Amino acid sequence: MTVAHGCRKFPTMKFLFDLLPFILFFVAAKTWNIFVATAVAMAASAAQIAYMYLSGRKILTMQWVSLGLIGVFGGLTLVLNNPIFIMWRSSIVNWLLAAVLLVSMLGMRKYLLKMLMGAQIQMPEFAWRAMTWGMIGLFTVMGVLNILVAKNFSESTWVNYKTFGSPVITFLFFLLMVYLLSRHMTLIGEDEEGGQGGPDGQAKP
Repeated sequence: MTVAHGCRKFPTMKFLFDLLPFILFFVAAKTWNIFVATAVAMAASAAQIAYMYLSGRKILTMQWVSLGLIGVFGGLTLVLNNPIFIMWRSSIVNWLLAAVLLVSMLGMRKYLLKMLMGAQIQMPEFAWRAMTWGMIGLFTVMGVLNILVAKNFSESTWVNYKTFGSPVITFLFFLLMVYLLSRHMTLIGEDEEGGQGGPDGQAKP
């Protein structure tokens, strides 16, 4: 699998769709303040889930959890007039993701990344394990980094980091994992689209 081909295959539009609440949060924070931005992010996240539900798209458990967390921590931020709660929410989401991946791999002997991406790519078990450990490390570090930025820099700097820094770092790290494991990946449907071979593995006429 070539890296360029792999990059085209991964869900860029879904990434941008998931990024929408971050962008709206940023615009509202820069235009008004973090409290208005929190309310906007809460509304955008709820609207996003509602759109997915009404359009028949599958909503993952972690997406429901994320919506619940922004509802709780965003609500605390607005009621108590303290932005620390919405700032901590990002770290808790990252740590929950790391914990879910770890527990499912060690406790349930399942790779959630394989369950999520197995319809698009095939890899041997050791490659799924390596990717899972990589993402566990990423989410753990990102949770710590979010708190360090929130505690040691200005509110405006944290907003910039949350909107651009955190999603971009996550996306680039994922692309790095794809690059490192690309030799072990097979894109499902790659042969048919590329004309490299038929179902029996022989070249097409």
